[in-house]
Amino acid sequence: MSKKTPDQWFNEYGDSHQNKTNKLIHWICVPSIFLVILALVWAIPVPAFLTDIHPNLNWSLLGFIFIAGFYLHLSPKLAVGLIIFTLACYGIIAWYESLQIASLAVTSIVLFIVLWIFQFIGHNIEGKKPSFFKDIQFLMIGPAWLMGFIYRRLGLSY
Repeated sequence: MSKKTPDQWFNEYGDSHQNKTNKLIHWICVPSIFLVILALVWAIPVPAFLTDIHPNLNWSLLGFIFIAGFYLHLSPKLAVGLIIFTLACYGIIAWYESLQIASLAVTSIVLFIVLWIFQFIGHNIEGKKPSFFKDIQFLMIGPAWLMGFIYRRLGLSY
């Protein structure tokens, strides 16, 4: 089985993301959903044996290994930007948690629902189903697709 190139993934993903309004919704919602999923996993209680290893260790940070692995497999150059974005998300999560305004889990669940409603509105406008209905990997391709736009805008190869 051959490995798809980033451009092959992006072209396939882009087929259901042609409408200007849907693209705008995705520019807002895809990075936000990524952040919220990291936050939801961050909020899962951690057993003592993990915090004994390091007090800040949690399930989301352990999941970072899989996130980084997926993006490194897709494109090592593109992975750099996506890993930096993921680390920025962790910084936002830690900052929000330090504010102690509201439960990270509850806030994340509410945002997750609202953001996905907007995603489905965008796809309704587009007239096409979300790509992840075809292949679950497209949930990870969405952020990479946006990062690919940023790379091209900056004149960087991936």
